[in-house]
Amino acid sequence: MRLAREMLVAVTVLVVAAGVLQLGQGVYIKAKAVLAQHLLEQAWARTQAGDHQVKPWAWADTWPLARIVIPSQHKTYILLAGDSGRTLAFGPGHHTGSPLPGEPGNSMISGHRDTHFSFLQYLANDDEIILETVHGKTKHYQVEQGRIMSADNAWVVDDDSVSRLTFVTCYPFNALQPGTAMRYVITAVEVDVDVVNTRPISL
Repeated sequence: MRLAREMLVAVTVLVVAAGVLQLGQGVYIKAKAVLAQHLLEQAWARTQAGDHQVKPWAWADTWPLARIVIPSQHKTYILLAGDSGRTLAFGPGHHTGSPLPGEPGNSMISGHRDTHFSFLQYLANDDEIILETVHGKTKHYQVEQGRIMSADNAWVVDDDSVSRLTFVTCYPFNALQPGTAMRYVITAVEVDVDVVNTRPISL
């Protein structure tokens, strides 16, 4: 009887400790995300002021390349250089094998479907995307196509003299496991400031 009580107490202590640990980790992760965004904003401000490849923290292997604004979704993100797993943990990343955002050609941008790029599923044809470059230019893009593709083919897209942004994330959005075999791809083309009415994307 005494042994059973001691075991019950021990199990209770372990359960409570695990709960406290989980809560602490959740608070830590959220606090880290908030701090990271603050540091990214500081790095972006310095970049706009003329500094080059400003690392948001000393050990970072990335830096701000642009700011992306999606008015229809009320979202704003700082686009980072590179698309490694470490970079995508803090924001959307630019694929280094593609043209820089705002330049002629197709600029490839990756993000996680369950964090920064969860909004992609709600974009409609002709939705506006605003790009602010490191050189202080503002460019306007319009969503023209949404596609579901295999991960092996997600990088095979048209590349010409027209300035395009192509956003890539894992698919489906509600998948429980990371690293799915499919990708959701949204392409936007540079347009004049005037944006026409939106319509649902046809896949």
